[in-house]
Amino acid sequence: MKLVSWNVNGLRACLGKGFLDFCAFADADVICLQETKMRPEQAEFDLPGYERYWNSADKAGYSGTAVFTRQTPLSVTYDFGKEVHRHEGRVITAEYPEFYLVCCYTPNSKDQLSRLDYRMEWEDDLRDYLMELDQTKPVVYCGDLNVAHQEIDLKNPKSNRMNPGFSDEERAKMTQLLASGFTDTFRYLYPDKTGAYSWWSYRFNARKNNAGWRIDYFIVSDRLKDKIKSADIWSEVTGSDHCPVVLELDL
Repeated sequence: MKLVSWNVNGLRACLGKGFLDFCAFADADVICLQETKMRPEQAEFDLPGYERYWNSADKAGYSGTAVFTRQTPLSVTYDFGKEVHRHEGRVITAEYPEFYLVCCYTPNSKDQLSRLDYRMEWEDDLRDYLMELDQTKPVVYCGDLNVAHQEIDLKNPKSNRMNPGFSDEERAKMTQLLASGFTDTFRYLYPDKTGAYSWWSYRFNARKNNAGWRIDYFIVSDRLKDKIKSADIWSEVTGSDHCPVVLELDL
């Protein structure tokens, strides 16, 4: 089974930059999107063979997730947990026979870490949610998780320490998640690989210079580790400030 996750930074804009060509090229069983910034009725496009599930934010043009899938899920739910987490369209859970798929767009902790307290609450509640799902069947958790976990996961760790996405607190929450029975698929296959990034600032020619961050992930329940066939970052794909990440599972 081939799964793709991509923060498209506005799907309507990405549609104008070759999104449908990408879908044909990727030939994935499931395509998970983050930061769609739209409601489904705001863009008409053909994607034959895929069912589409959308979770849009209450606020227009903000956040949002989508799951396009060839296989009809057993069930689909939107958001999770308490009311505070249910207004920004950040989570879609699709249940398949072998696993739960959780597509997530994690809240950014913002400049001066002004939203860090909420981010910490989100991380704890989402980890509890994933662990609860994991008691029933394995979990595939993917998306823009807005954290570079280790120094190897961004080009300039020293100068970015305590910036949003590389605060000690956010990194510790990722460590805690992985210690709770989950595996970062890319690092499982490539523990020492450097220069592997999924997001680049639009400033300072960051992408051209590969001064990026790895903040997009496929994370799976530990018991799926031996099913990982490949985990890739398709940095050559443009159309957004993020690139797609890809997971193949032998199910």
